[in-house]
Amino acid sequence: MTKTGFVVANLFRKKTRTALTLMSVVMAFLLFGLLQSVNHIFAAGPDFLGATRLITQARVSFTSPLPLSMLPKLEAVPGVTRVAYSQWFGGVWQENTPLIMFAIDPKRHHDTYPEWVMPESQWTAFENTRTAMIAGKQIADQYHWKVGQKIPIASNIYPQKNGSKAWAFDLVGIFDGKDEEWKRRASLVYINHDYFDEANAFGSGRTNFYVLKLADPNKAAQIAATVDKMFENSPDETKTQTEKDFNIGFIKQIGDIGLIVRWILFAVFFTLLLVVGNTMAQSVRERVPELAVLKTLGFSDGSVLGFVLAEAGALCLIGGLIGMGLATGLGAGIEKATGGQFQLRVDWHVWWVGMVAIALMSLAVGLLPALRAQRLKIVDALAGR
Repeated sequence: MTKTGFVVANLFRKKTRTALTLMSVVMAFLLFGLLQSVNHIFAAGPDFLGATRLITQARVSFTSPLPLSMLPKLEAVPGVTRVAYSQWFGGVWQENTPLIMFAIDPKRHHDTYPEWVMPESQWTAFENTRTAMIAGKQIADQYHWKVGQKIPIASNIYPQKNGSKAWAFDLVGIFDGKDEEWKRRASLVYINHDYFDEANAFGSGRTNFYVLKLADPNKAAQIAATVDKMFENSPDETKTQTEKDFNIGFIKQIGDIGLIVRWILFAVFFTLLLVVGNTMAQSVRERVPELAVLKTLGFSDGSVLGFVLAEAGALCLIGGLIGMGLATGLGAGIEKATGGQFQLRVDWHVWWVGMVAIALMSLAVGLLPALRAQRLKIVDALAGR
């Protein structure tokens, strides 16, 4: 029997125990691959490559409003062909169903987002009706909204000037995406910014962020730097980024996602360390006489230590590779199912960290049992002491 065969035979001598431990390792590295890909997304720097639109928000947070007086300055930036603006409304449908809802300028938004498809008559009605609202097909189908309905919507942020947070809008259009990817995103609701600006109790002439449509995607980084420099050291300093980076920042308003992910991974691997470590320690205890026989036959202390470490490494490596492979496939499936809106790419960065984690885990769970096997005295082991 070869040394490799010997290690594999010892690893699977208790098949049920090994299978259960292997499943634990697989699940741990499946979670690791997915969560580490999320962590990698949130830790990544800005990427302007191929951006056709940029988002300009307040430097501190997108929740801090910017004045609409910035609009002409942004339109004058070389390379910017159109500027739209959006205000987060904080809409709530019925009692407690939150909506992704923005107050926008209909004409500007239509020009900036050609991906949204809706009859021109409905775009015109949206532009000319003060209390107008349009909804994505997904959400309209979900709540059975029809064009012509008056939809009551509450806001958890903005009361009207009369103090009421209950608003009512006329549904004048239902939009959809131009392709499958954008169809999956059609779960937004838009209202007319002019009406919102006049009616809300917090004042007028402000918006949360601007959307800059670019003539040349290759100049995105340059235009972003130009915009931010324009408002540097002013009362309304800005942060200009791609839509992807803006969406990540939007999610970060919930909290430090990277820190949350790291703590989850710590809990997962601490538990795994206890499970696999206990398995290896029990396996070595059961084989003390056999290890003594190996030494009697001439195997050195270093060879015995190597066998135990190799056994721990094989267990972690097999489970880790299966788990990372499943995470790669599952991440690709999630990205495809959400039309690219939720990207879980288990790329080579994640695999590199995963391989390091496998090596460290193998050492952590195998070192103490291996040292015990190395220090084993033949006489004591054979005597049952």
